[in-house]
Amino acid sequence: QLQLVESGGGLVQPGGSLRLSCTASGSRFEHYIIAWFRQGPGRKREFVSCLSVTDGRADYAATVEGRFTASRDDAKNMAYLRMDSLRSEDTGVYYCAAEIFGPCSDLPEEYDSWGQGTQVTVSS
Repeated sequence: QLQLVESGGGLVQPGGSLRLSCTASGSRFEHYIIAWFRQGPGRKREFVSCLSVTDGRADYAATVEGRFTASRDDAKNMAYLRMDSLRSEDTGVYYCAAEIFGPCSDLPEEYDSWGQGTQVTVSS
């Protein structure tokens, strides 16, 4: 397993941007799928994006497609989530998650490494 720490959350106005970071501790980071989930007030944890290891392809939830961009830097054991054109409904706690090998999944139970989350609030 990896130890994950998210950072970069904060308060932003609608239409603004944020970049979240996920710092990983542990070995073989390059073999881990990195996903982002979020949990809004009173809502279940929902899938945001996932970066495949095998082909580098990123999958996104329909609600963020075209606005969010996931990336990773294996040399630094870091993953990122760039969020543009933010909306009030993007408000929530954002988590990065990791699972070694395997395909991307939008199910939280498929990931065994989680960070503590970082709060994103989109409000004017």
